[in-house]
Amino acid sequence: MAAPSVTLGIDLGTTSVKAAVLEAAPHDPSGFVTLASCVRAARAEAAAQSAAAGSQAREQDVSRIIQALNECLAALPRQQLRKVCGIGVSGQMHGVLFWKTGQGCEWTEGGTAPVFKPRAVSHLVTWQDGRCSSGFLASLPQPESHLSVATGFGCATIFWLMKNSPGFLESYDAAGTIHDYVVAMLCGLPKPVMSDQNAASWGYFNTQSQSWNLEILRASGFPVHLLPDVGEPASVAGRTSHVWFEIPKGTQVGVALGDLQASVYSCMAQRTDAVLNISTSVQLAASMPSGFQPAQAPDPAAPVAYFPYFDRTYLAVAASLNGGNVLATFVHMLVQWMADLGLEVEESTVYSCMIQAAAQQRDTHLTITPTVLGERHLPDQLASVTRISSSDLSLGHVTRALCRGIVQNLHSMLPFQQLKEWGVERVVSSGSALSRNEVLKEEVRRAFPLPVSFGQDVDAAVGAALVMLQRNLNQES
Repeated sequence: MAAPSVTLGIDLGTTSVKAAVLEAAPHDPSGFVTLASCVRAARAEAAAQSAAAGSQAREQDVSRIIQALNECLAALPRQQLRKVCGIGVSGQMHGVLFWKTGQGCEWTEGGTAPVFKPRAVSHLVTWQDGRCSSGFLASLPQPESHLSVATGFGCATIFWLMKNSPGFLESYDAAGTIHDYVVAMLCGLPKPVMSDQNAASWGYFNTQSQSWNLEILRASGFPVHLLPDVGEPASVAGRTSHVWFEIPKGTQVGVALGDLQASVYSCMAQRTDAVLNISTSVQLAASMPSGFQPAQAPDPAAPVAYFPYFDRTYLAVAASLNGGNVLATFVHMLVQWMADLGLEVEESTVYSCMIQAAAQQRDTHLTITPTVLGERHLPDQLASVTRISSSDLSLGHVTRALCRGIVQNLHSMLPFQQLKEWGVERVVSSGSALSRNEVLKEEVRRAFPLPVSFGQDVDAAVGAALVMLQRNLNQES
């Protein structure tokens, strides 16, 4: 008998890197078993490489992300890695990093296994980057796409660098998301290959024609040579050029997927499921019927966008910029206040105490609109606190109101009633912020009165592996 198909899934998130090893279920062609998984914090925040970017810049050190990836792989069982016949990769969409072709990494013997380390690589400018003001975005050419362009989108960031740091781009001749970079390095690709999921997240990509808006971009002097080639999600980008943590050289590597699409793929059992992910940010996604095509003119004020999924279908997505990062900001504020008062306390301690306090505080009149980062459809809206009374100022009240605010903000973007109209019968939930926060779970149940199930923290990594696993099984059959 042939060995069961084993695949590795990797997800390069904003705050952590995740990996999962999957095997096809022996007696269930549509099922799978997770053999092993691992999560490592990235801790990759970095100061902006351009002084002009200002305090709104959000950049990450690629070396630290790859270090977390290497730690993840090193923690997985070697005997499982030796059996891997396909690698699926997903990661944080919208962001962009740059590298020099042929010099993007160097392979070294990392103790027991070959590893790659970044070399001629810029920082990753993430999806959270806020350097592109509303005025700057209004000055950009109108895209030929159903999706608007927002700050933190790869093409918007490149336009900003053209204007504010023109010499910066001269050092590089390739660009991609962090997960496109990892795929390119694993396979030694001369030019990165990007799925339409990631291309759409950069802006200036037409999902119907499956092509970049080259004429519009060229007319604006945009460096179109930096745009990756585009491949189908679930297709193969290349094969590993080295043995990597016992994974054989020549192993197939899939075109990198969006983390949202990978999470949905691992969770959505039926088309009548909606998928909610609360990690650093928040996404609520529902599947649109086959043949659905979004209106081609972008509507920047629309809270729901239509993201490419698989097989030329779309997900309706409410993507909020304000999720676990808002809770992290609140925790950081409390720790800073206590430090100012001469008290030292760990953030993890504050987090567990405030969740415990909120769990005991079942309700509150306090109302928090948690949009400290604005929203893509309302970029200038900031957070607010209303209905403040002296009886609602305890840590439990404030934390309960904050968790409720995160969920209610999402509900205002994609209401429960709209989900019902689309035929949604169940909400499948996942994400790191949700998996360890019982109060957020309660607020999800309150806002979406449907059957709700809660998944795990590694769903995007599982989804990326599952895409490759099912592709290999389809080929075998």
